[in-house]
Parts: sequence; C-alpha cells; structure tokens
Amino acid sequence: MEFQFAKMHGLGNDFMVIDMITQDVEFSAEQVRAWADRHTGVGFDQLLTIEVPLDPENDFRYGIFNADGTRAEHCGNGARCVARLINDLGLSPKQVVRFETSNGHFETRLLDGNAVAVDMGPPRLDATAVPFNPSASVSCDGYSHRLETPSGSVELVPVSMGNPHGVIFVDEITDAPVAELGACLTRHPFFPEQANIGFCQVVDEGFVRVRVFERGVGETRACGTGACAAAVAGRLTRNLGEKIKISLPGGKVRIAWNGENSPVTMTGPTALVYQGTISA
Repeated sequence: MEFQFAKMHGLGNDFMVIDMITQDVEFSAEQVRAWADRHTGVGFDQLLTIEVPLDPENDFRYGIFNADGTRAEHCGNGARCVARLINDLGLSPKQVVRFETSNGHFETRLLDGNAVAVDMGPPRLDATAVPFNPSASVSCDGYSHRLETPSGSVELVPVSMGNPHGVIFVDEITDAPVAELGACLTRHPFFPEQANIGFCQVVDEGFVRVRVFERGVGETRACGTGACAAAVAGRLTRNLGEKIKISLPGGKVRIAWNGENSPVTMTGPTALVYQGTISA
C-alpha cells in the first residue's frame, strides 16, 4: 500500500506528517523506526498523523510518534506544522482549528506568512499530572526538586505541557551536558513515564536560551513543549516576564503566559520541506 506524506519542520525539529483523513493508512512501531532512520528512511524526530476526531466538538485528532516508535502526548512544533498542512491540503478553511490528543485538546491560529500560534492550554505542576514521583527526589524546595544521578545531584522543575518535562537551569547553555545528563534524567525513577529534559539559561527576564533532550528521540533542534515548560519554570522560579523569547538551536519562538491557571501561547514558524509517496 502506498500513501502520501509531507516532510516538515519547525525550527529544525522535523516531522513526517501523514494525512489520515483522505487516506486509509496503518503502520507499526517497527515501520516508524525504519522511516525515522536518517540514512535509509525519511528521517525525522517525530511522525505526526492528522485523524478524524473522536469528539465532534474538535476539528481533528493529532497523533504523535517518537522516532523510536513510542507514542507521545504532545508536540508544540509539530502542532504548528500540522495546522499549516491542514490549510495547505484544503482539509479545513478555518484559521482557528481545534485539535484533540491522547491527553487533552488545544487550538492553533494561522498568522501571516508561515507563522502559527498555538494555545497550549495551562501547564500542570502536580505529581499526578506530570507525572513525577516525589519519593524519588532527595529534597523539594517549592517547585524545584533535587535528584541524585551518577554525575551528582541535580535540581529541576517538573512541568507538564501535555507531556512530561523536567527543566534544569544552567549558567551557560553551550556547556550543558545535554546528551549525558538528559539520557540519565529522562529515565530517572522520578519520572515513571520518562520525560523530556530541558536545559535553560536565563539571559534576562524576557529572553532565555534552551536545549532539550526529548524522550524517545535525543537532543533535537527545537522542542515546542520544552520551550513552553522552560518559560513556565522560569516564571515560577527565576522571575521571568509574561512574554518571553526562547532561543533554541534551530531558531526562536515566543511564549506568553500570565501565570496561575492561564494557558500558555507559543508562536513560531513552520516549513514544508517536500511531499512524497512511500509504501507501508
């Protein structure tokens, strides 16, 4: 069976996107891993699907698969790309589209050029929602938890943006041990469902630099939910402002969060690399 797909990226965080509205497509975790291979496959950080919603109040269902074939709950850069592709394919004429995921719902808004704004919903900070295991931390100081690792103790802020994150603040982002410490912390007993680990350098109250080790993928050029989690953790513990520019290795996004139970809004670019056909 052959089907069409699109290769897209948001700030270098790249995706294979499948329209499952007009096509009948089935695939396995093994096929996802094969397609994700950057030497012999399409090559991507995540595979995204556009599906018929289970709830008629929503416009589409949004599926996310990591490069290792495991499912993810949310992907902010991917959400922008999917919203843009839906418009390009003529699947919906709406400028504001409502999506459902395995872990809730969100809205996107098309802006001028190739930019898309995503209403990511309010962050979740409680142990059940993230989730995290408080008994696996050495100590807790407000929103921050100290964990023991083979490389020593680390302080991080757990945040859910529809998927689990742990945010670590560093003095210099270029020196951060993203690969080593990220791989260790993503599987730490503190995170029973594993987590994305963000490293954040605060430049001033309106600007931070972030690198993210994504669960099931490794370090990526950009991570939308990771940028949102860093902004939330920074407002809670580092006096960041309500509007923050986040610099990632692949480029910049803008995050707005009023605090408390307010939704997080992320605005950033999208890019279509090519469209192709592949066999399942």
